[in-house]
Amino acid sequence: MLNKFVRPKPNAMLIRALAPVNTVLCLKGLPLLRDIPGLNRIPGVRGICNVRHIDFPKADQDRLSKICAGDKIVFLAPNHPEFFTDWMLDKYVTSLTCTMAANWATHGVVNGLGAMMQKFWLANNLIAQIPGNPGPSRAYSVEWAGKGHGVLLHPEGGVGWHSNYIAPLFPGALEMAREALAEHPAGEAYVAPVVWKLVFEGDVTSRLHKECGYVEGKLKIRRGDDGDKIAERVFHIYQVLLERDEEKWGVVVDISANYRHRQLALIKALRQKLCDQIHDSYVPQEGELLLRGARRWMREHKKAENRRLVRDLVNTIARHESLDEYAFVNETVTQEELAEHIKRIRRDYCKGTLKDTLNAFVPQAAGRRTAHIRVPEPFALHGKEGKKVKLEDLRTRMQESLDTINSEVEAQGGFIRFDNPFQE
Repeated sequence: MLNKFVRPKPNAMLIRALAPVNTVLCLKGLPLLRDIPGLNRIPGVRGICNVRHIDFPKADQDRLSKICAGDKIVFLAPNHPEFFTDWMLDKYVTSLTCTMAANWATHGVVNGLGAMMQKFWLANNLIAQIPGNPGPSRAYSVEWAGKGHGVLLHPEGGVGWHSNYIAPLFPGALEMAREALAEHPAGEAYVAPVVWKLVFEGDVTSRLHKECGYVEGKLKIRRGDDGDKIAERVFHIYQVLLERDEEKWGVVVDISANYRHRQLALIKALRQKLCDQIHDSYVPQEGELLLRGARRWMREHKKAENRRLVRDLVNTIARHESLDEYAFVNETVTQEELAEHIKRIRRDYCKGTLKDTLNAFVPQAAGRRTAHIRVPEPFALHGKEGKKVKLEDLRTRMQESLDTINSEVEAQGGFIRFDNPFQE
């Protein structure tokens, strides 16, 4: 059941009825009750995602509504910085602009929570992304977009917990939009980027310290000498985890080197170990695709004696690669970025209890937030100019929009910043 694609059965009445429920229960919380001490600690009262305000200018709403109107082929491409909140904000956007849009989701959500929940998700028009078998999901997406309803998927792939950086994109939105256009050559096809950024409405340092304490206790990490400084405390956790993996995998390092050099050396060594474990046909020349090839090897060699070793290597490499160059380039780090660092650690390392599982699926923010949502100019794929649109064009436009949001927030009072210990 988990790896089987089942066609969505969208229920327009259910989708429309859930829109205000999502806005209140999942995002903004219950008016009046959300401000009562004690009650506002209950996620459903304060809003599960703790998003008190949504800044979505009418001009941006109108831009997306205009593109989604009529029988146009539209693929919506939002950024993907945070799990669960992403879909809640996506649903908020589509409820205002493109009500019946289909949404891509991991197969673990659509198929992995039982038959009743699968029926519920399919009625909400969720498309299960099946590992190793994307054909049926893509076919439904092309068909649905061809009917003029819109399809939303995150071109960044998995959640990276880096809200200031648009990661290299996967080509699905562009490819499927062009496939749908090929089936409806007289129509219009668009890829519409959507960018959102979450900003805390106050100082949440004390709550970040509390969450660090949970992580340290869970992972048996002694609080560092600079543990009273939140940025240094987070960085110390990363240092300990790096040292543990260096020791586990027998990677000899230059202890005088900074964190980034040691991290890259570890990744390089583990990639070579992984290549030695899988067949050459699963090792593409493009190094960044190695993990995808290794995961395909695991699906096709479920009884291999070294499968557990390969899985461990893949998971370890993925954990370290998720902390990429974006974390090291700036002299300062915001409290939002530190919160993301903590959430990334909890996702990757804290497992085994109900609390950890719930946090992985529905991570809780350290405080009230404002969501800033923008819709950059969509890309038209029909006509002569549409043939020239490239994936990097989409990524660049999304990054420019995200940078603009950050500049606007800075101008309105700015972020709470700390010296960045990752930049040694």
